[in-house]
Amino acid sequence: MQNKLLEKVYSPEDFKKNGHELIDLLSNHINQVFDKNLGKVIDWKEPDESLSYWKDFLENGKSETLFEEVLKRSTHLHHPKYIAHQVGPAAPITVLTSMISAILNNGTAVYEMGMVTNPMERIITELLCEKIGYGSKSSGFLTSGGTLANLTAMLSARKAKVSKDVWKDGHTKPLGIMVSEEAHYCIERAAKIMGLGEQGLIKIPVKSNFSMDVSLLESYYQEATQNGIEVFAIVGSAPSTATGVLDDLDTIGTFAQKHKLWYHVDAAHGGAALFSTKYKGTLKGIAKSDSVVIDGHKMMMMPGITTALVYSDSRTSDVTFSQKADYLLEDSIDSDWYNSGKRTFECTKNMMALHWFVLLKTYGESIFDEYVTQLYDLGNQFGKMINDEPNFELAVSPVTNIVCFRYIDDNLELAQLNKINADIRQELLEDGEFYIVQTKLRGKHYMRVTIMNPFTSEKHLVQLLDKIKIVIKTI
Repeated sequence: MQNKLLEKVYSPEDFKKNGHELIDLLSNHINQVFDKNLGKVIDWKEPDESLSYWKDFLENGKSETLFEEVLKRSTHLHHPKYIAHQVGPAAPITVLTSMISAILNNGTAVYEMGMVTNPMERIITELLCEKIGYGSKSSGFLTSGGTLANLTAMLSARKAKVSKDVWKDGHTKPLGIMVSEEAHYCIERAAKIMGLGEQGLIKIPVKSNFSMDVSLLESYYQEATQNGIEVFAIVGSAPSTATGVLDDLDTIGTFAQKHKLWYHVDAAHGGAALFSTKYKGTLKGIAKSDSVVIDGHKMMMMPGITTALVYSDSRTSDVTFSQKADYLLEDSIDSDWYNSGKRTFECTKNMMALHWFVLLKTYGESIFDEYVTQLYDLGNQFGKMINDEPNFELAVSPVTNIVCFRYIDDNLELAQLNKINADIRQELLEDGEFYIVQTKLRGKHYMRVTIMNPFTSEKHLVQLLDKIKIVIKTI
């Protein structure tokens, strides 16, 4: 090769040397789950400071230290005191599947590039359909994240249920989607991308426990219909992002059947409970749905982003982006399942099915049972710990691994308490020993933890509360 730089870029010897060094770095990083002398979860830096650092590094930093600096300056999800976002610590074996996907770079939207992972994808989605309780006509595909999957599901719903072909002719009348006011923001984003506008998102108030108030479904549906809105879908949360509370999936499903609405369940976080012997009951009624979203990178130990979107009737997904809906009246002999690009937004999609397949093949379904059950158990345990603390209260008793709580003082006004709870969270962030997040519910500021690391223990949660008590004294 005449171009020596290109030869160096693709040098197998350089790759082998750099790869071995990186594996050593990553192994030490992963060891945080077992290390008794833990460092920080996060080394907080202000955005402008980080920007300045990496600008300087591009000009003056040593390339051989890049990976080490990235690890040092990133949030450590394998640290058992990471209890923040709904993204879990990836199983180490999926680092290897990520490497395979990156080096092969087979964009799997068409079968010629997906001869390995497209069949894997079908096996995985059929397993999920079976767990949900769908029949023999069900299927699905993998896609890049819950936001994209939820949007795709809503497009499928519109194609299947709306009286006019919007895909071909555009909107001819107002359309609407019913959803809990506590649903993930991506549902509202999907509705607006689809041109439904503010009136097209029919938000159902929640009960005191933050689940959808299903007693209001009929009145809200009738009001929307009287206002000229054609309601075509309803979405159940399993659970909602902010509180970890699940909607009454069973009752919503019955309502959807009554009015012939598309019933979609956003189970991006909680769908993995299908594998939990103890907690699969939290998803009662999910089999009544037309479509379900489940994220592999949330509660199934996979790297981001990989999401399953499954349908009770595969024909509804086969033609989401087609020009005609005639298929709905006839059985498909060949659904062309092996060309997933026909059913997804992506024209290029990485080999994400490898992550699902390697975990199933290496550890079996029971690994998902163990993971979900342990984390949900610990969420319930932490809720009991908060209840036993005189100066703390829960937003709602946890039913998953998401817990919202706040410091309280009867002598302080709401605004003062909100500021104190926000300040506590900020102090924890800047200190870096723990990483938690925050949310606001009915005007009250809460600290929020999502227990995603299976090596987080009761001991760590006790230490968190002790740390918060120390911080309170300094505010």
